[in-house]
Amino acid sequence: MKLATLKDGSRDGKLAVVSRDLTRCSEVGHIARTLQAALDDWAHTGPRLERVAEGIETGAQPTIRFHEHDALSPLPRAYQWADGSAYVNHVELVRKARNAEMPASFWTDPLIYQGGSDSFIAPRDPILMADESWGVDMEGEIAVVVDDVPMGASLEEARAAIRLVMLVNDVSLRGLIPAELAKGFGFYQSKPSSAFSPVAVTPDELGDAWDGGKLHLPLHVDLNGKPFGRADAGVDMTFDFGQLIAHAAKTRPLAAGTIIGSGTVSNKLNGGPGKPVSEGGAGYSCIAELRMIETIVGGAPKTHFLRFGDTVRIEMKDKAGHSIFGAIEQSVGPYEKA
Repeated sequence: MKLATLKDGSRDGKLAVVSRDLTRCSEVGHIARTLQAALDDWAHTGPRLERVAEGIETGAQPTIRFHEHDALSPLPRAYQWADGSAYVNHVELVRKARNAEMPASFWTDPLIYQGGSDSFIAPRDPILMADESWGVDMEGEIAVVVDDVPMGASLEEARAAIRLVMLVNDVSLRGLIPAELAKGFGFYQSKPSSAFSPVAVTPDELGDAWDGGKLHLPLHVDLNGKPFGRADAGVDMTFDFGQLIAHAAKTRPLAAGTIIGSGTVSNKLNGGPGKPVSEGGAGYSCIAELRMIETIVGGAPKTHFLRFGDTVRIEMKDKAGHSIFGAIEQSVGPYEKA
């Protein structure tokens, strides 16, 4: 089943079930007005939404045309957005970029931070920033949405709580991160609003690409129409989603609708840093990694962070080449106070 939130002028939009080929949808306000409302009562709403999804595929359910530009992020705002760093290769590279050593514990204990969840960007809306010098970067990630998770949940309980899977562009401001983290109190200004894919899908839609904790497909990240990253989300993921969820729930319960991110999808190459797509590698899901590789090879970074006018596209396709989640496609532009 694929779910989207359509724009209707309100903060939370209206819930719709989307066809597998992402061409048609059916509004389901009679079942749940919003995705959060559906998640709050998933035991009852989930089966009803599944029946609508089946009707869409058989032609028994009335539909309207689905346009990705009409979608908000599936959860336009959430009670909690907690982002991990499951791909420790990425953590190692970006820490090197700011001359920070990586503790050995990062390979055994998940890293996670609590991001801003009060306003997510729609997947086709622009990334607006007041200053290019802040070092605007994309971060292509996978995320899951969970049902209620009890405090101290086991790995099995954590994995069983996963209701939906989606893609993320976790926007980062690289120029602000070092000074902010140096204060010893975590991210805030350096982590503005993120954007999620036009649709969120139930794990069964992913077939054998989903193993219960990891998604084994390449994440396509394009910059200005050219391939930038093709890292496989199932490779080099040190901690799976069950481990990330259980880690987040160690000292607190997680409410239905909590979003847990994977962190930037990142692959090594023969045990070392990756290579650009143009050179036959899997590329990168963020610019910071490429800049670190450039520093390692040539002594200094060459690639600029995102500039006004640049466009980022993040998408994942199934083995037949069909888009699973729709595409996050965002241009970067100047923010002007109204």
